Amino acid sequence: MLKESLFLTAALYKFVDLPDFVDLQAPLQACCEANDVKGTLLLAPEGINGTIAGPEVGVNAVLSFLRADPRLTSLAHKASWSPKPPFTRMKVKLKKEIVTLRVPELDPNKTVGQYVKPADWNALLADPEVVVIDTRNDYEVAIGTFKGAVNPKLKNFVQLPAWLEQQENLKTATAHKPKVAMFCTGGIRCEKSTALMKMRGFDEVYHLEGGILKYLEEIPPEQSLWQGECFVFDERVSVVHGLGLGSHELCRSCRWPLSAQDKLSPHYVLGVSCAHCHDQRTPEQKEKLAERQRQVELAEARGEIHVGAKMPDHLTG
Repeated sequence: MLKESLFLTAALYKFVDLPDFVDLQAPLQACCEANDVKGTLLLAPEGINGTIAGPEVGVNAVLSFLRADPRLTSLAHKASWSPKPPFTRMKVKLKKEIVTLRVPELDPNKTVGQYVKPADWNALLADPEVVVIDTRNDYEVAIGTFKGAVNPKLKNFVQLPAWLEQQENLKTATAHKPKVAMFCTGGIRCEKSTALMKMRGFDEVYHLEGGILKYLEEIPPEQSLWQGECFVFDERVSVVHGLGLGSHELCRSCRWPLSAQDKLSPHYVLGVSCAHCHDQRTPEQKEKLAERQRQVELAEARGEIHVGAKMPDHLTG
């Protein structure tokens, strides 16, 4: 497939003081729309976070617009390609935090864990004295993680501080604090989770630089300690080594990533339910979902995109 027929996806974040973040919203929205770029960008006093996609020239124009702000000159992004538009609309949202943890005294600009490049990550995983923690949500971990990583089974990121307090070897009062290594999809959640560990008195705290996406981009499969696929917050659903398209699809009811095996469940009904949410939906809700699915199929038959069928605008973390 020619590169010109693909859509460039750029995942980005930067913690930086943006006291005028409200004033940045309208110009940024206008720039994205003018360049046919879609996705979600979050602005907050602590910085910017988001994922955008569109034609290469358009995405690069938006990145140039952002980097023209002296505070964002060093803004980095992770690029990947998709044969289909990953998003159907563009939203620039104002938030209290660009990734919500609700620990107001925490500042990743002042304290953060030590960055570890993908090439050095395997050696850290092999160290028996290191506790490796996957900071992502349970539905993300379900389809792939690093060999030997601890799964906190989080429903959302804000549950991480409480989970840490419940771990005997990770409590603040623990006499011997182990080495801790944390990872997430693109790196942003680990900016806060490693800062939290440092704030709690842990001296040796490590952070996979660039997140899982950078690891999958740089480390060949034969050298990899990654198992499974990596969930991403757009219509690709999951990616594999080389950031190629994964095999998972999305349950349009609960947004759980589904494998081919998952779709064999008697509880799986396209657009309506899966084994994870079948018992959580009322008959009325299922009927509404079934009607939405009918509208989706009618739109597809006309060669159109039914916006309601697409994944809601979440962010890579």
